[in-house]
Amino acid sequence: MGARREPPHMTDERAKRFPLALADLVREPRKPAGRADASRAKPAAASPGKPGALRSPTSATNSGAAASIFSAKQIPVTAKPVPGATRSPAQAPHPRTSALRTAQRGIERDALNGAANATSKKGAPNVALASTQTLTSERVRERMVERLRTNGITDPRVLNAMSVVPRHMFVDPGLAAQAYEDAALPIGHHQTISKPSVVARMIELVATGRTLDKVLEIGTGCGYQAAVLSQVAKEVYSIERVRPLSERAKLNLRPLRVPNIRLHYGDGRLGLPAAAPFDAIVIACAGLDVPQALLDQLAVGGKLVAPVGSQAAQSQVLTLVTRISATQWRESQLDRVFFVPLKSGVI
Repeated sequence: MGARREPPHMTDERAKRFPLALADLVREPRKPAGRADASRAKPAAASPGKPGALRSPTSATNSGAAASIFSAKQIPVTAKPVPGATRSPAQAPHPRTSALRTAQRGIERDALNGAANATSKKGAPNVALASTQTLTSERVRERMVERLRTNGITDPRVLNAMSVVPRHMFVDPGLAAQAYEDAALPIGHHQTISKPSVVARMIELVATGRTLDKVLEIGTGCGYQAAVLSQVAKEVYSIERVRPLSERAKLNLRPLRVPNIRLHYGDGRLGLPAAAPFDAIVIACAGLDVPQALLDQLAVGGKLVAPVGSQAAQSQVLTLVTRISATQWRESQLDRVFFVPLKSGVI
């Protein structure tokens, strides 16, 4: 715990670096596509700190109301364990994991059947089917997870969540072939979907060794990180200031039947005081500091992770803030990162 002083700027450049350096994921080569016989074609099946100073508070402003966009029932099933991992109760995978796997396989099976039927009727090469099989394979995600594990991600809940959430369903079809590479991809409106390594790193920072009941995400984007968080936390609230992206996230998430995510269209810098306090807050965009309204909505003992710094100067640092009392927060600066800016208002 650092010494008490006046509120510091969260852009302090004295950072202890832990750079992320994941290699690109090598994709499985496609098999040569052949002509489909209309009378014999069959649908293919999808594969089953630096410790910083203490901060002083100011009052939070505004309020928001979270509205559920899902009505599906939770399926009380046991999650598939991550091989080789020993879990404590706080590290057990979220019980919705198997439900997500089931929904995802159904979506992928329907896509495969549709592609097979379309190509068999036309008598054209079944390239779309072969491509879909490659992209939707669980083996592709498992290779991504192995790379995350090799590069330091150890929380079994986070690894499990990354293995079950189909990232290719959250990007444009033209970019689906790059979905499991460790790369940020554009999602429109000058926004991006974060690298898998960054998503896993941020969630692990706020989740390791703790049970997360309620989490707030700032910057829903396409909905991918919210889907990953839904496998780690009991409740996920997510705010997006760009209406078309908020609507897109709803469309992306609805087929996966994830009932514990609540999306909100609004100003992320204000948070959701009506739903506070939160056990964890994950900010997926960079500001020059962490808004005090968000610090105030963090539960005592809770953790907030955010990129802090200037995008123009490329000086952003992944920052972890822990609330240690009603009036005190501890700050640690970690990895160098690069995020889109955190802005006020809605568009």
